[in-house]
Amino acid sequence: MRIPYEGMLAAAAARSSPCIVSVWGNDFTLHAPANPLMKRSTRRALRGADGLHADCQRDVRLAMGWGFEAFKPALVSPGNGGVRTDIFHPPKRPAGQPVVFNPRGIRDYVRNDSFFKAIPLILTRNPDARFVCASMAGNRQALRWVSELGIEGAVELLAPMPHEQLGDVFRRAQVVVSPSEHDGTPNSLLEAMASGCFPIAGDLESIREWITNGRNGLLVDPASPESIAEAVLTALDRRDLRSEAAGLNAQIITTRAEYGRSMRRAEELYERVMRVA
Repeated sequence: MRIPYEGMLAAAAARSSPCIVSVWGNDFTLHAPANPLMKRSTRRALRGADGLHADCQRDVRLAMGWGFEAFKPALVSPGNGGVRTDIFHPPKRPAGQPVVFNPRGIRDYVRNDSFFKAIPLILTRNPDARFVCASMAGNRQALRWVSELGIEGAVELLAPMPHEQLGDVFRRAQVVVSPSEHDGTPNSLLEAMASGCFPIAGDLESIREWITNGRNGLLVDPASPESIAEAVLTALDRRDLRSEAAGLNAQIITTRAEYGRSMRRAEELYERVMRVA
């Protein structure tokens, strides 16, 4: 359970039972410092936890600053249990039309304003590019951006869909953009990497645990439409970069994020906590 608010309640209730809390991407960087109550509740939850599950090493380090004791069991592993490679895998044949996918939906900490403003800049140099956006169909703000920027013919706003269907959307795209200002390890980033998409993401400490800028992805300033546009154009223009990144990312997913392996590691964490708590 994420720390706010389920983890806070669980840690407070677990007086005699072992308690493991999970860190979701912005628990420490966005929510914990928000106000004095959140600060106290976060510290109480971390002090009361017997184990910790985070999706990036950064959050294990930050957890210790919020009261989690270093000797207690901790695991760094994807928050959704790992990538199901039967759903998220590369296409049999590369897509023809250049497609850019934004899988993040509407979130306060994702700079979709920058993403949409980057689209006209991209179209100026690559007019064939098309942009697919997850969970934005009917969203007033997304529709306003599309209308004001005059990009209706280049953008497809998708309705929410079952997770199992997202693999097909990833396989339509050559490039995936995640313009977030706060994040741990987004599940959609790992799914994009497993699907052979070239990842472009906000330049955050947690993302650098997965992406080496210029090798298996590109890191950008999420507040800058120009930074996003330049990265997308580079990725679309350079098939060699995309091909090399796809091979590297397949290895990373297999060794660090594959569902079966990740779930076994999660089971080991629970067993360790039961033994020592």
